[in-house]
Amino acid sequence: MKHTPLLFCTGLLLALASCHTPYQVASVSRTRILIDSRYDAHPDASAEAFMQPYKHDVDSIMNPLVGVAARELDVYQPESPLSNLMADIMVWAGAKYNERPDIGVYNMGGIRASIAKGNITYGDVIDLAPFDNKICFLTLNGRQLMKLFGEMAAFGGQGVSHGVELVMTPKLQLVSAKLNGEPIDPNRNYRIATIDYLAQGNDKMPTFKEGTNLVAPKGEENNSRYIIRDYFLTMKQQGKMIDAKIEGRTTIKK
Repeated sequence: MKHTPLLFCTGLLLALASCHTPYQVASVSRTRILIDSRYDAHPDASAEAFMQPYKHDVDSIMNPLVGVAARELDVYQPESPLSNLMADIMVWAGAKYNERPDIGVYNMGGIRASIAKGNITYGDVIDLAPFDNKICFLTLNGRQLMKLFGEMAAFGGQGVSHGVELVMTPKLQLVSAKLNGEPIDPNRNYRIATIDYLAQGNDKMPTFKEGTNLVAPKGEENNSRYIIRDYFLTMKQQGKMIDAKIEGRTTIKK
């Protein structure tokens, strides 16, 4: 056992020596295979036959109609119709959880597709919100909320619900913040509906981690895509089209 350190060092030196190689990279080449509609001109019948049973199953899940969009809904900063809609849906969903949120927040980066004008399928909803983020609710006081709004401004804008009015400079600094026409009260508590990913302080909004009275249901049925789907279906049942517009929720001071 006294010779163990020496044996270990010898083995280590041999191992390091064995990592040396006389080979060097001489060149690197690549090629790009463009996959586009040209491949549809000569379909492979055997491949189509193989995929057909699976396609039927997938289509039965993805193709059902969940709503109708009145116009194309896109996402962009500092404010967009689709980000407004997503934040409003968070507030709308509060009733299901016996919550009355003052504000809804949805991150721009979590919106992964636009909604085209016309029919909306469940597959479109999955394209829009493909992640397993779940709705949640938390409380921030007015001072914390102003910090959060400052973080949103520094990011260039995030999705906020109806009634929020944020003004920022061209250098992305928060100038003012109001809710329903009133300045944010530093001594008041505000209930916020959002997704758990943001509640954990992600997407450059660390103030969310200061939230209290967190309600974060864990079941799969609380995934944001199901919340969105249920909203669309509710509007469809009421004979309403899915719509949203720019309202001046986040503006840049000229």
